[in-house]
Amino acid sequence: MGDVVNLKRFKKRGEREQAAKQAEANRALFGRTKSERTRDEFVAERNARQLDQHRIDSGDAS
Repeated sequence: MGDVVNLKRFKKRGEREQAAKQAEANRALFGRTKSERTRDEFVAERNARQLDQHRIDSGDAS
């Protein structure tokens, strides 16, 4: 005769394995290294500074 299987545990194990596969796929698609994030932050700050330098200040303070 076969072994008794707890169906709830079997279902949960399958869901965990599926979630792990999905997490691995997400890490491959969306994961970025620290140097990539740092570079993007630097570029954003530089662009903001450059935009501020080109801003025209009017004499109107209202």
